[in-house]
Amino acid sequence: MTHKGFGLRTIAIGGFAAAVLAAMPAAHAEDKVMVFAAASLKDALDAVNKACEADVGEAATVSYAASSALAKQIEGGAPADIFISADLDWMKYLSDRKLTKPDTEVKLLGNEIVLVAPKDSTVEARIEKGFDLARLVGDGKLAMGDVKAVPAGKYGKAALESLGVWPSVEGKVAQAENVRAALKLVSTGEAALGIVYATDAHAEKGVKVVGTFPEDSHPPIIYPVAQIADSKDKDTLAFLKCLQSAKAGALFKEQGFTVLTPSN
Repeated sequence: MTHKGFGLRTIAIGGFAAAVLAAMPAAHAEDKVMVFAAASLKDALDAVNKACEADVGEAATVSYAASSALAKQIEGGAPADIFISADLDWMKYLSDRKLTKPDTEVKLLGNEIVLVAPKDSTVEARIEKGFDLARLVGDGKLAMGDVKAVPAGKYGKAALESLGVWPSVEGKVAQAENVRAALKLVSTGEAALGIVYATDAHAEKGVKVVGTFPEDSHPPIIYPVAQIADSKDKDTLAFLKCLQSAKAGALFKEQGFTVLTPSN
């Protein structure tokens, strides 16, 4: 893979979108709940899915990608039963098109965004108004999710704009197709720094947290969940209920998420 002249183009890593499309026919042939979930949920939701298997009667099939990519695929007719977005915007995108069941929509989780560096980096930072992020990045790159579509990228850009440092680093940004792809650029040393969720940093031992962005520097990070309007699987509601259970909440908290719903 070549990363010359990153600028503000999007880098495709991991083939998440292709994996989503490849997984769908098999999933529905097996008549399992199909969950489309933000890439940042992978570690936590894999554990929750396993824990919920007894309650639901089967494990769901989960496809992970950027919320933007998943929403577009659902709009295009992908046979999903449940959508978990990393922001409210992409859930609204689907609900405005009457592609979700509004009465099932719940604000499930919260998160934070952090600045990360490769684990052996000596970079230190205090994230505040006007901090010299460009100097910290140096001649390297700042990995982020696509700032126009991927929730983590949108939150990150909003924070940098709020802190007054976006113009100084805009030309150093390497955009990735989802937040886990941005994380990989940092863990492999292909980017000097990256902006990812706190939960991503928790899941990746190849990076260290340099600083946490102030909560008031970006819109609240909220993960909503909802049933898709044309969901056919009989176990969908059982899975939704389990996502909001105490045992699921404990697993989400273990990965660093804030649980926003009262446990069922």
